[in-house]
Amino acid sequence: MPKSEVFPIRSGEDIVRLRQFVRAKAVALGFSLTDQTKFVTAASELARNALIHGGGGDAHFLMPESNGRLGLRLEFIDQGPGIPDIDKALADGFSSGNGLGLGLGGAKRLCDEFHIRSTPGAGSHISILKWKRF
Repeated sequence: MPKSEVFPIRSGEDIVRLRQFVRAKAVALGFSLTDQTKFVTAASELARNALIHGGGGDAHFLMPESNGRLGLRLEFIDQGPGIPDIDKALADGFSSGNGLGLGLGGAKRLCDEFHIRSTPGAGSHISILKWKRF
């Protein structure tokens, strides 16, 4: 696995820094403006979830390559309370807070790959990936 860069998520400023970093990497790799926006939006939503619902955590940034195709991957890891019902949490309109309930499901739709593991009482690990279009 390629080496990752780790970004702590402990404050709103950390989310802004992560967004700026991800946008800069997407631009440098030549992602379209639409794909840049989709990935940065998904990253922002998941970072905010890690902060608000997970009590903070870390985002691991990687740039995978497969068959000559470049990608951007982010893995969000927190040690929060976990997600008791992942299917329910992915459904539009569900919110465990005061939000619109579009975070997890919306982030999933914005990415090419989305994986989530969560154990109640032990935290969550959410991975998103966006491939550069040919």
